[in-house]
Amino acid sequence: MAVSMRDLDPAFQGAGQKAGLEIWRIENFHPVPVPKSSYGKFFVGDSYVVLKTTSLKSGALRHEIHYWLGKDTSQDEAGCAAIKTIELDAALGGRAVQYREVQGHETEKFLSYFKPCIIPQEGGVASGFKHAEAEEHQTRLFVCKGKRVVHVKEVPFARSSLNHDDIFVLDTESKIFQFNGSNSSIQERAKALEVVQYIKDTYHDGKCEVAAIEDGKLMADAETGEFWGLFGGFAPLPRKTSTDEDKIADSHSTKLFRVEKGQAKPVDADSLTRELLDTNKCYILDCGLEVFVWMGRNTSLDERKAASGAAEELVHGANRPKSHIIRVIEGFETVMFRSKFESWPQTTDVAVSEDGRGKVAALLRRQGVNVKGLLKAAPPKEEPQLYIDVTGHLQVWHVDGQEKILLQASDQSKFYSGDCYIFQYSYPGDDKEEYLIGTWFGKKSVEEERASAISLASKMVESLKFLPCQACFYEGNEPIQFFIIMQSFIVFKGGLSTGYKTCIVEKELPDETYREDGLALFRVQGSGPDNMQAIQVEPVASSLNSAHCYILHNDSTIFTWSGNLTTNDDQELVERLLDLIKPNLQTKPQKEGSESEQFWELLGGKTEYPSQKVAREAERDPHLFSCTFLKGNLKVVEIYNFTQDDLMTEDIFILDCHSDIFVWVGQQVDSKSKTHALTIGEKFLESDFLLEKLSHETPIYIVMEGNEPPFFTRFFEWDSAKSAMHGNSFQRKLAIVKHGVAPIVDKPKRRTPVSYGGRSSVPEKSQRSRSMSFSPDRVRVRGRSPAFNALAANFENPNARNLSTPPPVVRKIYPRSVTPDSGKLASKSAAIEALTASFEQPPPARQVIMPRSVKVSPEGPKSTPGKLTPESNNKENSMSTRIESLTIQEDVKEGEAEDEEGLPIFPYERLTTNSTDPVTEIDVTKRETYLSATEFREKFGMAKDAFNKMPKWKQNKLKMALHLF
Repeated sequence: MAVSMRDLDPAFQGAGQKAGLEIWRIENFHPVPVPKSSYGKFFVGDSYVVLKTTSLKSGALRHEIHYWLGKDTSQDEAGCAAIKTIELDAALGGRAVQYREVQGHETEKFLSYFKPCIIPQEGGVASGFKHAEAEEHQTRLFVCKGKRVVHVKEVPFARSSLNHDDIFVLDTESKIFQFNGSNSSIQERAKALEVVQYIKDTYHDGKCEVAAIEDGKLMADAETGEFWGLFGGFAPLPRKTSTDEDKIADSHSTKLFRVEKGQAKPVDADSLTRELLDTNKCYILDCGLEVFVWMGRNTSLDERKAASGAAEELVHGANRPKSHIIRVIEGFETVMFRSKFESWPQTTDVAVSEDGRGKVAALLRRQGVNVKGLLKAAPPKEEPQLYIDVTGHLQVWHVDGQEKILLQASDQSKFYSGDCYIFQYSYPGDDKEEYLIGTWFGKKSVEEERASAISLASKMVESLKFLPCQACFYEGNEPIQFFIIMQSFIVFKGGLSTGYKTCIVEKELPDETYREDGLALFRVQGSGPDNMQAIQVEPVASSLNSAHCYILHNDSTIFTWSGNLTTNDDQELVERLLDLIKPNLQTKPQKEGSESEQFWELLGGKTEYPSQKVAREAERDPHLFSCTFLKGNLKVVEIYNFTQDDLMTEDIFILDCHSDIFVWVGQQVDSKSKTHALTIGEKFLESDFLLEKLSHETPIYIVMEGNEPPFFTRFFEWDSAKSAMHGNSFQRKLAIVKHGVAPIVDKPKRRTPVSYGGRSSVPEKSQRSRSMSFSPDRVRVRGRSPAFNALAANFENPNARNLSTPPPVVRKIYPRSVTPDSGKLASKSAAIEALTASFEQPPPARQVIMPRSVKVSPEGPKSTPGKLTPESNNKENSMSTRIESLTIQEDVKEGEAEDEEGLPIFPYERLTTNSTDPVTEIDVTKRETYLSATEFREKFGMAKDAFNKMPKWKQNKLKMALHLF
């Protein structure tokens, strides 16, 4: 579409450059900006143009344009608003969706911009009306309709206006009454209370009494008597009679028209398909309640205006007061429009470029207008956020048939692709222990065991009174929360369960179950030591990718392969995962392009493989849907511009984030519906209401009201006091309207985490093994310093490979102190000197990596035959454990003030663990801080001058660092 300066009204220049609302009123057939202080105030005699600009996660700006027509606006003003809307779309590049809004029949999307409601005022500008002057308060009666947004209409102040089906708000000078018809729903009553709050704040400065009147409750109640007294006394209400406005146009047959020379001509077709629409034409799709105007990309501005006029004439016929006109541009059709066609390709061949916006931007630049918002911005680079405390406690069960078997700590993040698993993660919340119970399904797992896993996990959730958030994950589609809970996650091919073995026997398939002495290839991925994975893939060259690192082994022969697109961080993850898959063995590093013949021979010969980095999908903007699940059928309705207040405790809602979905279940939902929550999530994925081709294996979370995890509440401006309130949604909002704030309820006490393995519960937070801080403001340094490596090397086996992490073992919370032999003092002295020198200078970049934190879990049953067994706790492992504990202590104290002045001093003999007279009531993890400086130097062979020259805090830091040795 050609763009010229004559097409652009000066009032629209610079519009739509940042997120938010912009409103213009039609005055003398020109758009005039409305002051922000008057947003939401509409006059019945005027027409308006409303622009909603949304900043997407991708960095682009999305525009939606509405033109609102007051019931008393003139036909000329209404036509002007329709045409100016098309011009505004042209100024924004010709891709905005445009809506016609008629007073009293607005779309829910439009009303969501002005929550809780809009109450049009009498008067107008160009229509000749005078604005209503602020006079003394007049008693007014409003009818309110809607469960998600509220349509408010003023009706005559008379008993005959009331009925049993709707909700009415009576605004008097001293009190606001809400009359709830006996046939109205709780949700409608709760939404109407938002209107009461709006009237209270807008017309009474927040100082006014509020009363709720129930239909059928007679004069016994004082406020009820006062309400009916305003109508001259109580009398039975008439039955509601249907009007033309109440007639639904659902029975209207869908018709397609082609617009030629401003006239709508029917298109003969047996069925609606995308191929019927010509990019050089405009079309009208009449669906009754919705009338769509489709404008081809190659149509002119005049042709689009003519098509809009033809649609206006179409809806001016009889019995069509509720019809909405929605104009869409080719390539930017709404989901609702596409759903009307029997076949609509996922992508079209339309050349959608930035040319339109570029031309408009160039024109505006010449006038000195900032046009930054007209062009697509580069997507912001965001690091994956955790949104979950990582200091929690993890338990994992392997599902075998109808049973679950608790895994040992060393095996709890080693999964098999043919099996199913259940995990329980408990972590500290703001005021109570939080739980996440989930299932993980391998790609080759059988349906029977998947069903068993869901059943067993659901019973665990039910046993905890539905407090935990329940999750369902599939191999290859795991969310970031799962990986950071597991930290080091390995997926082996094959399976150990009875179901998998039976399946391969029945189908006569080869058993691919991983063997330590066999040939295996692992793809390494992740972002760091607390989020790293090794996924076993087919041992062939085509499995390689230049963007990844790999581990290839054939029994004791081990290769590591680094693609040309990998970084040093990626290669460090290989070293960490090697210690979990093939520890204590020498490797043969391979760089892409310089591989050995033996490497290619193990992969069956060199072949082509991918060489591009697959970008992580950007997080998309979430959508909220209210759900109705009846007789196996799911019906959803989208809630626009949603807030926490839209979550009604009687209902079930789905928050669709594309990469995962949340099924939120209110406290007042019946128990039968609660058990269907996972089914509702699965039905939602199957239906694909947004036509996004959602995977059926998208992660699903089941969230119970009052126990929302932070990775759910981050999508809202969350007030935990609201979700903790008692009563139904109407009772809760009534309490807020009357008292001004959500009442404080008793906070649940922190529960003791449940262990299903028959062992004791989780240690206190200060004793937990996970060392990463949850605070986003604190950067945790997880690597060893060179001086620390030098110190640790004096106590390690010199014949072993210099490992980045020790074999996974269960670490003791309080390791015993070890008295060094006198023969080692010289070597230790050198190591101490190196350690103290490290206090003065920062460590060089990325040398040897520190041991990762190993999670503590109760010991489970012995490993299933064929499964990896935990490493033996030999002397080397014991020393590695002490070294790791030392690192944790060093990590915990990092960045903290460590002035230990005033601590008591004790003889060394009383500080040892085998002392006959041990000191009590001291911090046993810091024994050496209780030594005198003289004894400390004697025990660790330090020079007096070197020690005394250190500041006090550095002396204590060195004492802490060396207390294990």
